[in-house]
Amino acid sequence: MARIPLSDSLTDSAVDGRSSTAFAVYATGLMTFMAASSAPTPLYRLYQSNWGVTPALMTVVFAVYAVSLLVALLTVGSLSDYLGRRSVILASLLLEVAAIVIFLVADDVAVLILARIVQGFATGSATGALGAGLADLNGRLAPVINSVSPVAGLGAGALGSAALVQFGPSPLRLIYMVLLAVLVLLVIATALSAPRGRKTVGALASLRPRLNVPAAARAPMLAAAPALIAVWALGGFFFSLGPSLAADVTGSSSALTGGWTVFALTVTGSIAVLLLRSFNAAAVLRTGTVALAVGVAVSLVGTNIGSGWLFFAGTAIAGIGFGAGFQGAMRNVLPQAKPDQRADLLATFYVISYLATSVPAVAAGIAVPLLGIRMTATAYSTVVILLSLAALVGTLIPRKEPTAGTAVIPAGDVAAH
Repeated sequence: MARIPLSDSLTDSAVDGRSSTAFAVYATGLMTFMAASSAPTPLYRLYQSNWGVTPALMTVVFAVYAVSLLVALLTVGSLSDYLGRRSVILASLLLEVAAIVIFLVADDVAVLILARIVQGFATGSATGALGAGLADLNGRLAPVINSVSPVAGLGAGALGSAALVQFGPSPLRLIYMVLLAVLVLLVIATALSAPRGRKTVGALASLRPRLNVPAAARAPMLAAAPALIAVWALGGFFFSLGPSLAADVTGSSSALTGGWTVFALTVTGSIAVLLLRSFNAAAVLRTGTVALAVGVAVSLVGTNIGSGWLFFAGTAIAGIGFGAGFQGAMRNVLPQAKPDQRADLLATFYVISYLATSVPAVAAGIAVPLLGIRMTATAYSTVVILLSLAALVGTLIPRKEPTAGTAVIPAGDVAAH
């Protein structure tokens, strides 16, 4: 059964007068979900020392989040196309509140895993709805916000959590109290500002797990896949084992060291997204792949000679590739979808991203006790560099531009063709 495009079912934003507020709320929501997902990262070493958790089990804690997120993407990822963005976003926010409460009461690794499972499903159900909602409200800004908000949120969550661990009371609880307050405010803001939309038929059928890439987006998605895998494989390592690697390289046991490691990767990524937003999408993707390969190589040298400043410098350069690679892939792929295809396409986009985040990270966690953190980082980094170079080669292969009418977002507005 054909879908009714959601953009036709929304209240006219010009009449509603709340589209700008709703856009800001959606962007903040996307950033908050990502901040919450990275907030446990600086706490992993505390969990290990307090509860006797092995590095391999900590990467499992990280990975179950991604697996749960993928389940959500594959089942409810396009539900907002049928029930409206607001309903799905509100439900996702409430589920995230439940996850944060479980984090607050966690006293062993089993409860921590439960919290991550609930959090992953909440984030997965929200990601497609928030991203598509941003595109509904402002197609010109949506690709930039969809790229900046997740990266900025990941960095803010990790660094903010590390600072609270280092300087605040109750290091295993305080960050979750802060997140809980922000989420409650977002629930209220979403309920008051988001367009209501209208329900359309097909919601139950949409729960059938599937991956759907519109024909016009298949070639761009294939070309972007190596970059996506390289970007998020690197992210998965830093978000799970980054603090341990940074402590080994620098000799510092401060929680802020781990926070700064993730922040160095993500803040330069956010800056890259903003600075490159008016460049040709293919050029952004090429810039990202080069920066990722160079940055990881420099960081790898710093890791093996025990140079903290070289490690962080390489991480910052790799962050440029992290942000530019993600943005370039997003901008090459997202404009190919029609309004009623956006949530499905974004779901597939994030499935690739989170598989790349979780599977290699778990493999690295298993390898650490056998090879050591530095040797594991060396092998891992080598794979990321090779993927980056493969992605770079892919960007140099000419491909046919999308035909008129296939792009949701005018090419001249977002890609400067």
